Order: sequence, then C-alpha cells, then structure tokens
Amino acid sequence: MEEYGAISLIPAIIVLIVAITTHRTIAAVTTGALVAFFIAEGFGFITALSESLLVVMQDENTGWVLMVCGLYGSFIALLVRAGGARAFGDLVTKRVQSKKGALLSTWALGLVIFLDDYLNALTVSSSMKKVTDKYKTSREMLSYVVDSTAAPTCLLVPISTWAVYFSGLLEKNGVALEGEGINLFIQSIPYMFYPIVALAIVPLVIMGAIPLMGTMKSAELRAETTGQLAPPDTSTDIELEEVYHSDAQAKNVNVSLFFIPLAVLISVTIMSDIDLLVGVIAAILVTIVQYLLTRTLTLYEMFDTIMDGLRTMLPVLTILVSVFVFIEANNALGFTEYVVSSVAPYMTAKMLPFLVFITMAFVSFTTGSNWGIFAIAIPVVFPLAQELDVSIPLMAGALFSASGFGSQACFYSDSTVLAAQGSGCPSYEHALSQLPYALLGAAISAVGFLIVS
Repeated sequence: MEEYGAISLIPAIIVLIVAITTHRTIAAVTTGALVAFFIAEGFGFITALSESLLVVMQDENTGWVLMVCGLYGSFIALLVRAGGARAFGDLVTKRVQSKKGALLSTWALGLVIFLDDYLNALTVSSSMKKVTDKYKTSREMLSYVVDSTAAPTCLLVPISTWAVYFSGLLEKNGVALEGEGINLFIQSIPYMFYPIVALAIVPLVIMGAIPLMGTMKSAELRAETTGQLAPPDTSTDIELEEVYHSDAQAKNVNVSLFFIPLAVLISVTIMSDIDLLVGVIAAILVTIVQYLLTRTLTLYEMFDTIMDGLRTMLPVLTILVSVFVFIEANNALGFTEYVVSSVAPYMTAKMLPFLVFITMAFVSFTTGSNWGIFAIAIPVVFPLAQELDVSIPLMAGALFSASGFGSQACFYSDSTVLAAQGSGCPSYEHALSQLPYALLGAAISAVGFLIVS
C-alpha cells in the first residue's frame, strides 16, 4: 500500500466540512470518497470508485447489513400498521405521567433490548415515539436517548452482536486463545469507560442534573413552545409518518400484536447465534401468520406494508453504502495506519490506553467505521501493549470504548443514522444535538484511562 501520510487526512476533513456546511450526510460522505479516490488514482478516480462500489456490494457483510436494515424497516412497519406499536405506546402512556418519565422509560427499554444496536435503535424509537410525542419531546432528544443506549448497551452485554464480533477479532489476531475471546471481552467490560459513562449521562440529562446544551437546548425549546417536534423541513419524518399513521384499518388491535413478533425476533436471533437476519426473517413470517389468523390485516395489506417499510429505509441504505465506499477509500490511503503510527512514538505504558482511546475514537468518528478499523488496529495495538506490559483487558476496554464513541458521535455512522431515522429526525440534526454529551462522555472516559493506567 502506498503511503500518503498527512494527505490521507484530507478526505475525512472534507467530509466534516461538507456535512457541517450542507447538513447533508450522503453528499458529505460521497464527496469525501471522491476526493480520496482522486488522491489515490488521479483522473482514474471514476474507475476506482466504480470498482470499489462493486467490491462493497459484493461483500457478504455489506449484503447482510443492507438486508437486515431493509427487513427491519418492513418488520417495524408491520407492527405500526397493525396497531401493535400504538397499543404498546398506549400501555406505556398509562403508566407514564410526565416528560421525564417518558424519556426514562425510553432509556430503560433501550437497556433491555441489548442483542444489537440496529434492533435497539429501530425498535425503541418506533415504540416510544408516540409516548414522548405526548409530552412535547423534540425528536432530537428522543434520538439522543435512543442512540446513547444502543451501542453502549450492546458493548456491555456479552451476548450481543458486538461481543460476538470483537471476541472473534481477538481470537483471530492471537490476542486470545481459540474459544477464549468472549472471556477476554467479559474481562474488559469494567474498562469500557465510554459506554458506562454514556449510559449514565442519559438519565442525568433527562433529570436536568446535566443541563441542555447547544442545539439540543433550542430543539427542546422549539418543541415545548411551538409543539413542532421535528426540525423544520424534515422530509424523512414525512415518509415515516405515511407508514406510522396508516394503522386506521387494522382490526383486533392489542399489545400481543407487538409482543409476540418481538419475542420471536429476539428468541430466534439468540437461537441462531445472534444472527439478526435469521431473526428478522422468522419474525416477519410469524407476524404475517399471526395477523392472518387474527384477521388484523389482509395479505395484500401486509405485502404493501412490507414494501412501504423497505421504502422508508432507502435513505439509511444509501448512507450505509456511501459510508462503506468511503471506508474503502480511506483504507486505500492508509488513513488508519497513518494516524496510529503518528501517535506511536508517544505511547508509553502510562499513556498507551489513553492515547489508543483518543486516537481510535478520532478515527472511528471521522471514518464512520465502528468495526472495520479495529480489524486494522488490533494487530498493531496489542503487540505494543504486550511489549510495554500493559493490561490486555484494559487495552481491549480502551479500543471498544473508542468504537462506542464513534458509533454514537459520528454524523454518518450506522447507529446514528438508524436512531435518527426511527425517531423521525434528520441524521445531521440528531448528531449535532447529541455531540456535546458524547464529547463529555469521551472526556470523562479519557481521564478514566489516565487514572487506571
């Protein structure tokens, strides 16, 4: 791989500038990818881009992510169209008496759905939106609470997709013996400062112990004084509402229409070794059978709803493909390797966990890659930790904390986009409004790594 040095930083910087300037996630990521390929290939960048796009679309992991996200859109649309989500919202509303109670219930539900951040973000947002809407909660606040409990919760529970992936990486790179990766992952949980802090900050914000900051403050003021819950000109919210308010024709509505499909989704996902694709396919099939038997919806209505659900996820799928191509472009420039090698001379036994967390948090934030970059970083970081006699669980906690920060804070990460989409908030407004709290969590976590080293 050719070394581009500091030049490899340019595409990431351009992405952030375009995102802040235009508020358009897809445009920002696509521009960054084009610039990266131009740097690497010159005027042959179009060919490089097309080849990269083919590589991304042929990748098994890409296909898995796109199918999971698309089918989750269909699954949630079925729950909403049949009135199951509304019935669940009504059930919660009877027990919630305030705005703080609605948001704390959202946070608590996020702690319970720990199998995967996709499942968490989409299920919690669609389930609780009706409840938080009642108390004039801005969609920015809802999406912040959802996003802050998605990846952090999945990192702290050793039977999530995150645990399965990272424990596999640890074994593949020889950091843990075969079959022992999950044990090392569990040992690193006490050192996952960022997810722990991020989860703790949410109720403090809800209760007012941590004040509203930045655009979150103005968003909450807008919602409470004008009743306008979503940001102005929120086109994604309009598309979602077409599905979410189309449950008027559903019959025999009750909470079983929500709980039975969700129970099937979770149980089949667990039984299939945390395979979300198998789980969501099984859940959709069972949901179709249940709704036919209860005469809730006709077969034609369900198939129309499935297609509507897929349609609402098109912006998400487009952003994900753009991000995957951008990651390929960054890899071609050696972005991650340059950043890691630049800070390597400063890595002492005392500073290593701190610098690894800061460095990889920056890389994850700028690239939108919460998993891929760590496949590159692990072979570099852990041999260095062994050489300096630094605790391996501590190092794992620093890396996984950085991944959690990137997942939540990045303007175009999959978790950010899904939490925003499910909550009916544009991803840029969601990311910008929650950024002060993510940075606060990162700062506290960084201090924690300095203290325990």
